[in-house]
Amino acid sequence: MPSGKKVKLILYEVLQFAALIIPVFVIMERFASLIHDVKGRDRTAYWLVVAASIAYVTSVTLLVWAPVRYRPTALAYLILCTLPCFAILIASSKVQVDSGQLLDSFTELPVSLVLFFLIWLDIIERIRPCKLMGKDSLDPDLVASGPVLTHMEHVTTVSGQPHPEEGQNGLTHDQPEVRKGTASGSWQDVANSQPSTRASSTMYLYSSFSRPRSYSGRLSFLWKRDGRSEIFVDSFLFWFDTVEMVRVAGVPSVFYSAWVFPVYILAFLSTLRMIITPHNPLLSSAGFALQDLPFFIIRVALIAVFGFVTPVLYPLKNALVSLAFIYFTFLTKLKCFRHQSMF
Repeated sequence: MPSGKKVKLILYEVLQFAALIIPVFVIMERFASLIHDVKGRDRTAYWLVVAASIAYVTSVTLLVWAPVRYRPTALAYLILCTLPCFAILIASSKVQVDSGQLLDSFTELPVSLVLFFLIWLDIIERIRPCKLMGKDSLDPDLVASGPVLTHMEHVTTVSGQPHPEEGQNGLTHDQPEVRKGTASGSWQDVANSQPSTRASSTMYLYSSFSRPRSYSGRLSFLWKRDGRSEIFVDSFLFWFDTVEMVRVAGVPSVFYSAWVFPVYILAFLSTLRMIITPHNPLLSSAGFALQDLPFFIIRVALIAVFGFVTPVLYPLKNALVSLAFIYFTFLTKLKCFRHQSMF
């Protein structure tokens, strides 16, 4: 009887191999049908394309996927599956435009199939370290899931009376010495100009998971969270912008024009972010350079040429994310933006 780890490993390998071959076979068959119609319903052309797809999948499986088991898997998948599929879609547009027969714009395939299996593989890679049964060791209810930044601000009474927490002999590191209930130096001026306030310590807690650890009551199940299920949500949200970009490429006015080339090229470049691990610091700059900035430029150009083929929400998202990245990464380090008195 195989162990649970072996069963999980076999399951993941089978799912990843299916994600590799299914998009290639389906799109190549669709391309073969297109060639069959363009060539005057020539069956020979159809079977040549089908044979080429079988030969490609077989050679990739025997020479690359199975013996080498290239790591990272995401990079191998992008090169062996996503790139050929996008190339076939571009070739389909070119074949139809050159022949003057606009038969198939491949509207649903890029979004529903190619990118679905891309998300599928991304989910497998993210969930691979987790258990499939029982509680996950990374459950946010059991382990703190994010750093806690604590900022302490001490406020002293204007009369100079120290707070009991301010240290031995009623003195702090940055405060003047207090004698006979009055403050010396500048503290006395403050006492004459401001009303008396109670000494206190103000604490600000910033945490991505600032919530109680245990819950009770009948509706306690609504507070349950599991990192494994959130992986599915995060993966789909991570790819939605790329999905929308590829959907635009399927619009007939775009698909049968030269704009299909930059759209698919930029969409493929954005998929390279998959190579970076989810919590790697490089992911932010890669998202700016490979997705948000080029997507904003191409979307503005597409709207200017073809009208609103994509919702305005997406270029606005790309613009805001790009501006936020530039501001918080570079501009805040400039001297003119480092004055605390501004904000």
